[in-house]
Amino acid sequence: MKKNSLTPNKGLSLSQAQSVSNLCNQRATEIAAQLTVVNNFSKTVRVDGDDKTIVAAHPLPSDVTDLLLKKAKLHACQAFLMENIKAKDLMLKHVRSASPDLSEVEAPEKPKYIHPEVNMESEVGEDWGWAQLKVSEVNEYLEAEAFAAHVGQFIHKNGILTGLRNELPNIPDIEWMTIKEGVKSPVTITKHHDASTLLGIHEELAAKHREHEQRVNYFKAKVKNLVTKENARIAKVNADAQNEAEKTNNELQSTFDVAYKAYNEKVKSIRAEFEKVRQARISEIAGMRIDVDPRFQEIVDEFLTKLPDTEE
Repeated sequence: MKKNSLTPNKGLSLSQAQSVSNLCNQRATEIAAQLTVVNNFSKTVRVDGDDKTIVAAHPLPSDVTDLLLKKAKLHACQAFLMENIKAKDLMLKHVRSASPDLSEVEAPEKPKYIHPEVNMESEVGEDWGWAQLKVSEVNEYLEAEAFAAHVGQFIHKNGILTGLRNELPNIPDIEWMTIKEGVKSPVTITKHHDASTLLGIHEELAAKHREHEQRVNYFKAKVKNLVTKENARIAKVNADAQNEAEKTNNELQSTFDVAYKAYNEKVKSIRAEFEKVRQARISEIAGMRIDVDPRFQEIVDEFLTKLPDTEE
């Protein structure tokens, strides 16, 4: 920034400086008009006995040096005044656009929250449950399942034994077969099963079926219980992890909130102090005047007398 002649409470106000600058410009323009029309000769022509001027004579004024120096002095004074007017405007603009220095105030970092869902265990299925059985248990289950299935298939509805039992009461003692036309011969039917025998077999096999089916159901129930118990454990572990994460995250958030509140208070304090200083500086600059350099004082004094009494 260029140096200036602004001082507090001494010299020209900006309104005075602007008015004097305008008057300097007007006076310099008048002098320029005088010098612009200067020429080296005049021209006349005689018409019907009368001399007519074609080019008027405008010789250099006798005080041309004084006029030229006066013009230069007026422009110099105007430049001096405008330079200081701009300097004041620039100072005000600079102060008004300034911002407080917050470089020493460090904002707290956002907490690194815990996300337990990333490591949470998934529920298990029956495949997991079967994998928990001993080899001997798996083999026993396979055996019991096969026994129950095949025995049940034999004795249940549509099974072989059921068919035999249903057929037995309907078997006749004798049938007739046509050997040749008009001649029938008896066919002897000999039953090699009786109802009590088939019932006994059914009861025996039914008992076997129940025995093996109970073992099959035992292992199925055991697997389901293992799965249920494991999923309950997993649910508890996940819930505990979630609760612990929420507790930790709440503590992190609480700590952050306290730190951020303190940060905001500090920033607010810095801004308030900065604004106080800024307003004082603006007031100081607004009250500055132009301390007229002695070389321009004569011209300034000359024009000040022409300003209205309302001028400062």
